[in-house]
Amino acid sequence: MARFFFDVINGTGLVEDDEGQELPGLSAARDIAIEGARSVIQEDVLMGFIDLSGRVEVKDADRQTVLTIPFRDAVELRGRDAGVAP
Repeated sequence: MARFFFDVINGTGLVEDDEGQELPGLSAARDIAIEGARSVIQEDVLMGFIDLSGRVEVKDADRQTVLTIPFRDAVELRGRDAGVAP
């Protein structure tokens, strides 16, 4: 098990993860980062907007960035305005 930290950077600034989580590996950390990005996007939707310019930076125990998940990669955009045919 390894400790990973999940820092969120978006339009409101930086939210650092001070606790982190023990996970079996980078794949599990990626899944957690995607869930976190989707949660932030969900909160934005409830306030009436979507800002996909943010990201989740996954850091190892030494606080080195090992993975970055842009919010855009956490969701699939559908519909005519998203450039995808209905």
